[in-house]
Amino acid sequence: MSHPLRREMLRHLREHGTASSTTLAEALAESTGTTSYHLRVLADAGVIEEVPGQSNGRERWWRRVLVDLREPDYDSLSQEDRASLDEWRAAQIPGELALVNRFIRDVRKHGKWAKSSRADGYYTPEGLDALMDEYIALLKKHGYSAEDAPPGARLMQLRMFYLPDESDEPDEPNQPASQEEPGQEEPGQEVNPAGAG
Repeated sequence: MSHPLRREMLRHLREHGTASSTTLAEALAESTGTTSYHLRVLADAGVIEEVPGQSNGRERWWRRVLVDLREPDYDSLSQEDRASLDEWRAAQIPGELALVNRFIRDVRKHGKWAKSSRADGYYTPEGLDALMDEYIALLKKHGYSAEDAPPGARLMQLRMFYLPDESDEPDEPNQPASQEEPGQEEPGQEVNPAGAG
């Protein structure tokens, strides 16, 4: 996923549905040998699959597979895998910042097609894992592939992330932040356990 051409190929498949090594080579100004190689890598990784009934003896057609692309537990990775993940994340930053800025700039012109929500609250690591699992299940339940999308569906960009509040950072790295006892909030402090907003 950290290879820029593979990312472009996945983007093309997301936007256009299916493609062959030839159509990808033409669209991305690459050789068919190069696109064939990267298609095999993506297929081995399980993020694309051959389209049943569309491939023939000379040309194979591919489509994206809806898979959970959450990052693995960083601490469980080898040094080499950590470096690959860091490289992949660094390459994502400009696009993610551009997406956030576009949302802030253009949210009003998209009507029902652009909404946002902010939340806060106290969570355990187990609760956050459950929240992420349910979020992924909702994406799968309500989303479609390019081939299966009903009339009127649009390609959407959705993001969900979480991180501790800056005021709740631990003094020591990898140490849990201290928590006050429930009900010990300072006077006038807003309490929002549901966090929806």
